Amino acid sequence: MYRRRGELKVFLIHPGGPFWAKKDAGAWSIPKGEIGEGEEPLQAAQREFLEETGFPIGGEFRPLEPLKQSGGKTVHAWAVEADCDPSLLRSNLFSLEWPPKSGQTREFPEVDRAAWFTIPQAREKILKGQIGFIDQLVGLLHNRS
Repeated sequence: MYRRRGELKVFLIHPGGPFWAKKDAGAWSIPKGEIGEGEEPLQAAQREFLEETGFPIGGEFRPLEPLKQSGGKTVHAWAVEADCDPSLLRSNLFSLEWPPKSGQTREFPEVDRAAWFTIPQAREKILKGQIGFIDQLVGLLHNRS
């Protein structure tokens, strides 16, 4: 998701849970997740966006070229111009044994925060394997002007 209020900004999320708690630069992501059985990739993206942020998303979805991540997964993404207030974030939860080997299961938000970033800020914050989405968005919008 991107918005243009003067300067172009992109919406990124920070993963929740203890592993990511103290990580910032290179830890943020686009909202994403698994494609369900029989689900179209765009449907999955919209569902995951809602589950991870609490915000329904609509508009003109423009496909970006999928990117293969270092772990081998391919991520599909779309550019859509929209807006939301990150302070109203409501993420779904996941369960994890924490502390490790304690036998105690705790729940954590899948996403613990979200924010709007300028393009230079987003390049610093986003996971290295997703920088290509930012480059594609900039190219897409530059060619459209």
